[in-house]
Amino acid sequence: MAYGKKQVQQLARQFFKLSVVEGTLSAERVAGVLEYIEKHRPANSIAVLKAYQRLVAAEFARGQAVVEHAGAVPDAALGAIAAAMTKKYARPVTAVARKNGSLLAGLRVRVGDDTYESSVASQLSALAESV
Repeated sequence: MAYGKKQVQQLARQFFKLSVVEGTLSAERVAGVLEYIEKHRPANSIAVLKAYQRLVAAEFARGQAVVEHAGAVPDAALGAIAAAMTKKYARPVTAVARKNGSLLAGLRVRVGDDTYESSVASQLSALAESV
C-alpha cells in the first residue's frame, strides 16, 4: 500500500519524535530509525526518508550558529557567540565559522531560520534605506 503525502509526513514526524531524547536529537536514535526503515522498507520509503531528513536537518540547524565572516574570527568570539545564542534560545547552541567572500567586513550569524547581521553590507543597506 502506497502512502499519500499526508501519511508520509505523519510517518516522518513519528520517526522524528523517536529520534529526540529530552529535547535533543540523538545520533543513536537517528541511526536506529534509519536501520528500522532499511529493514522494514515502508511504502514510499524514499519520500519518508526525504521528509525525515528535512526534519532532522532543521533540528540540527537549530542547535548550530553558523558564523559567516570576511576575516578571521577568534575562538573567544565564537565562544561568546555560542554562549549568547545558548542563552537566547535556552538550548545548547554551538558556533561554527564559515568564510564568506561576499562579506566585506563584519559577521552574519544564522541559527536555524534566524539571521543576525553585523556586516558592512547590511549597515550600508540600512543607511541607504534611511536616506
